[in-house]
Amino acid sequence: MQLARAAFAALAAVMITFSPDHSAAIGMSVFSGWAIATAIVFLLSIWLVYPAGRRWPSVLLGILTIVAGMVGGVATLRTTTAFFVVVIAWAILAGIVETVAGARTRRALRGSDDLQARGEARDGVVVGIITILLGLALLLVPTQYALDYYIEDAHRSFTLTGITIGVGIYGAYAAIVAVYLAIAAFSPRASTTAPAADDALAESAPTSPDQGGAA
Repeated sequence: MQLARAAFAALAAVMITFSPDHSAAIGMSVFSGWAIATAIVFLLSIWLVYPAGRRWPSVLLGILTIVAGMVGGVATLRTTTAFFVVVIAWAILAGIVETVAGARTRRALRGSDDLQARGEARDGVVVGIITILLGLALLLVPTQYALDYYIEDAHRSFTLTGITIGVGIYGAYAAIVAVYLAIAAFSPRASTTAPAADDALAESAPTSPDQGGAA
């Protein structure tokens, strides 16, 4: 699941980074495709990954993300205002859900030997906080901002707009999430069976004559 999310986030980051056009139409189309693909991962994980009792975060995240992706897929809504409204709303809501779910799972598994679940809970808290920061960062960007500047080497004038900054922030978010989840997916988890195996070997080992006489 982590690897699939990382792959889709990396694809979105690459598309934003190498696109010369950071308009609302491009930003919304990339966000829409990424959101729908990520939502499918969440929804499939309900049956393929999580047992009963641990599925509600994936259900909520899947619903929030697929709704945001479908709204972003409407061509008439690919405007500057719509981009900020949709992405900010999704980021804050989804970020809160993932952070709360991860924190609750970590609290419930405190002292548990289930290192896999504890690692996933920690990753959920980190990614949730990063997602909330995405929403807060976009809130600080003036949607109507425009700064004209001239680059002598290019002999051209350019305009830095609010939507350019907003799409760039989303691309940076996608890159950070892709790297973090990829590292988490490939990080080995410590085995919880090693102590039990050591105990079993110790019990099955033959005792020395001295030990038997002392007994």
